[in-house]
Amino acid sequence: MTDKIIALVDGSIYSASVCDHAAWIAQRTGAPVELIHVLGRREAPEKADLSGAIRLGARTALLEELAEIDAQRARLVSHRGRAILEDACAILDRAGVTDATSRLRHGDIVEAVAEVEEGARVIIIGKRGEAADFARGHLGSNLERIVRASHKPVFVASRAYRPISKVLVAYDGGVSAMRAVDHIARSTLFQGLDIHVVTVGQAGPEVKKGLEDARAMLRAAGIEAETSVLPGQPETALGKLVDEAHFDMLVMGAYGHSRIRSLIIGSTTTEMIRSCKVPVVLIR
Repeated sequence: MTDKIIALVDGSIYSASVCDHAAWIAQRTGAPVELIHVLGRREAPEKADLSGAIRLGARTALLEELAEIDAQRARLVSHRGRAILEDACAILDRAGVTDATSRLRHGDIVEAVAEVEEGARVIIIGKRGEAADFARGHLGSNLERIVRASHKPVFVASRAYRPISKVLVAYDGGVSAMRAVDHIARSTLFQGLDIHVVTVGQAGPEVKKGLEDARAMLRAAGIEAETSVLPGQPETALGKLVDEAHFDMLVMGAYGHSRIRSLIIGSTTTEMIRSCKVPVVLIR
């Protein structure tokens, strides 16, 4: 199935929000949802040899007992994964999404995403994982890895879902920012939403032309967007605007054009994901 919504659920407090946002996208686009829970390598049974100095007669019994404990742990981890997927499916069902599938995978989450993203329109992941309550100032390590590796838009779900109608587009004139505007113009997801395209910096001729080009591209797609230039630094000005103007979602390029290419995720992008209380959609 092509053009599907990939929703990554891990049982954290963000999982319900991931499902709610997946349902919102599905209802607006008609795309099917595929729920994925990945059992990471660290959840696999550990192979520790604890038999070193044990008498030969007892060693066999101990090894058999350890093998059984490993097998039980593996079964429990798999049962938990399936329960997480069942709960996620129930959330989608209550939201009226009937075209949904689920898959339990083993291995590395980035490798799992790479295998399924070719047929995806978006990857949805929570801002933080299972340790969210203990790391509110930090991004989930899997999120950063997926943003680095994925070639599809990454939708970073906020802690809780709320209806989305007003969207801020951070536009710096770079390649990924232009692709973000193009993505909005081509996607049915953004039709009918209140779109604002904003550049942070000085309102020079080049900046004004870039904003006008962005507005023209959106207008050609039937989207009437407002544009503006804000003074200040992107890390602080955009976050303040999101809060004060009550935006429901932020769309931005994953890389700023002024950043060194070896910096896989620009500092502005990382800071915006960390500080914004609304979903952030990242376009490469």
